[in-house]
Amino acid sequence: MRVLVTGASGMLGRAVAQALVDRGEEVVVLQRRPSGLAKGPANVLGCDERLADVADAAAVRAAAEGTDAVVHLAARVGVTGSWAEFVRTNVDGTANVLDAARAGGARTVVHLSSPSVAHHGRPLVGESAAPADPDRAHGSYARSKAVAERLALRAARLAVVVVRPHLVWGPGDTQLVGRVVRRARAGRLALVGHGAALVDTTYVDNAVDAVLAALDRAEALAGRAYVVSNGEPRTVAELVTRICTAAGVAPPRVRVPYPLAWSAGAVFDAAWHVLRRTDDPPMTRFLAEQLATAHWFDQRAARADLQWEPRVGLEEGFRKLAASFAPA
Repeated sequence: MRVLVTGASGMLGRAVAQALVDRGEEVVVLQRRPSGLAKGPANVLGCDERLADVADAAAVRAAAEGTDAVVHLAARVGVTGSWAEFVRTNVDGTANVLDAARAGGARTVVHLSSPSVAHHGRPLVGESAAPADPDRAHGSYARSKAVAERLALRAARLAVVVVRPHLVWGPGDTQLVGRVVRRARAGRLALVGHGAALVDTTYVDNAVDAVLAALDRAEALAGRAYVVSNGEPRTVAELVTRICTAAGVAPPRVRVPYPLAWSAGAVFDAAWHVLRRTDDPPMTRFLAEQLATAHWFDQRAARADLQWEPRVGLEEGFRKLAASFAPA
């Protein structure tokens, strides 16, 4: 197949594109920064790389020309930025990708989403993939991704499957792992509440396998959404401690009561909005909720329909993460 992968400069997007190349597909990648997967001067095995923003409809259409399938991972993530900025990338960008897929001849699309599109602030305990709900989702990222997911699932003339991997991590992760380690090194890492909320995560190799499984079965599973994870929930305190241990930094010793963390998050949300700051604030309301509530999921439908099982358990994943921080 000829496959367009958007967002290949991120850890998961890069790994998906590489896996497709490794199994012999012709891969086009589109993202704003170099992915490290471009073909060399001798046209060695690699990807046809296009540097562009998914908000650029013409560039997306050119990249999608002649494709059989699209894997759409490009997104604005994080907790800072205006609603308009999230809409530009996550909603308008998704609309551009869907339009380009149709115009380019693609039949199937795998759209990467997030369990947060159906999170309303209460714990998620053994939940399946509830419908995306932009009216009740918390935070600009979750709301915009919920709108985008609805667009994707309603796309005409395309077989679309939505994959919602929960908290993808692994060597090179700049989101979950990177943020925990940066805050720990700066002495700014604290647990919210008792750190006892059970949370599912997804090791990057398992997320890649799930995306490829969805791509291979897209026509049969069109119109469905699946949450995927390792299926090994652990407490927030354990996960944060093990990430810190793997990176060789001290785990958090400070615990902040949830009401105080949420109130502080509300203040920081307002201040960062007024000041138009783009760095991560010490706390946000969304982050306080995520750290204090359980998030683990019923994996039976995902594993049965995708014919997929995680192949890297948490223990092996943390060994790999520690090895990535070890001196060369």
